[in-house]
Amino acid sequence: MTAVQLVGHGGLEQLVHREDVPIPVPGPGEVLLDVHACGMNNTDVWVREGAYGSDTDPGSVSTWRRGRSTLTFPRIQGADVVGRVAAVGEGVDEARVGERVMIDFSIYNRPEGDESLADIDYIGHGRDGGYAEYAVVPAENAYRVDAPLADAELATFCCAYLTAEQMLDRARLASGEVVLVTGASGGVGSAIVQLARVRGAIPYAVSSAGKEQALKDIGAEDVILRDAGGDLVAEVERVVGAPVDVVADLVAGPMFNDLLRILRPEGRYTTAGAIGGPVVQLDLRTMYLKQLDLHGSSQGTRTAFRRLLRYIEEGSIRPLLHGTYPLSRFHEAQTEFMAKKYIGNLVVVPDRHWAETGAPHAAT
Repeated sequence: MTAVQLVGHGGLEQLVHREDVPIPVPGPGEVLLDVHACGMNNTDVWVREGAYGSDTDPGSVSTWRRGRSTLTFPRIQGADVVGRVAAVGEGVDEARVGERVMIDFSIYNRPEGDESLADIDYIGHGRDGGYAEYAVVPAENAYRVDAPLADAELATFCCAYLTAEQMLDRARLASGEVVLVTGASGGVGSAIVQLARVRGAIPYAVSSAGKEQALKDIGAEDVILRDAGGDLVAEVERVVGAPVDVVADLVAGPMFNDLLRILRPEGRYTTAGAIGGPVVQLDLRTMYLKQLDLHGSSQGTRTAFRRLLRYIEEGSIRPLLHGTYPLSRFHEAQTEFMAKKYIGNLVVVPDRHWAETGAPHAAT
């Protein structure tokens, strides 16, 4: 089969497009997927770059699980997989063949009912993912989906929206509360805006110029421009005009301490990324004198995924598909993905399914 394999840490040259990769065989409790679409995500980029550092050296080359990595090379990345069940392994009902499914990309390493994410892994890291024509996943991770959306649209949801939903769970965001979302035009940020509205909360977006109307169209109450050069705290106070209950931060970097200042006393801060810089300055007095809660978050629980699937099928949230690329143009797709000049997500499609995309969304 055709697949894109990650062969080591580094630049795009470490992603190799091959046409001679063996089609995987499903084992007991697994299914073989005919992949129709696979969304891109930041985690795959940072894993390729080895950008996760260590507890003692933030600049060291390390993968997502740092010192206990399950990553081996070559690895087929790709977590946001949508496809059809092509075959089943032992113990899986043959009637599942032909199902249209969306994959919960989390490898929980814990039994059903245990919601701890302490030793979580993910498809595309601990095992091969969906940047290929076929992929094998645990049958329990393959959820039948009934929604009037194209495969490429469905492939925009899982990684970004599950991460976003878990962040809001961790922060206990409730109806009527105000949440400030940084990095709001990205996959996770735009998901938070939509998911906050589903909860009845009021999201305000922090983003760059030119994206204001698009963010308002998906539910942002208003937009604060991070590059305006002024006082972020004063600007948020002017625009929001009310206490901020929760900060959902995907940027960090130099603005981190300002974000804590923006929070009301007993406010909650939650993060699942740091595109503006992972090493920050923290005045602990701000944290303890204001009685703040700070939460780190990554991926999500089975419960959060099932809730997300329900939102999709009910039409409570909508996909933000910026463009699609054939798998053979993977380097172009990831280059555009990393440039972050759009709202939403990019999706790659195996070349043999490319004609099926219909392509008003197809990149050229």
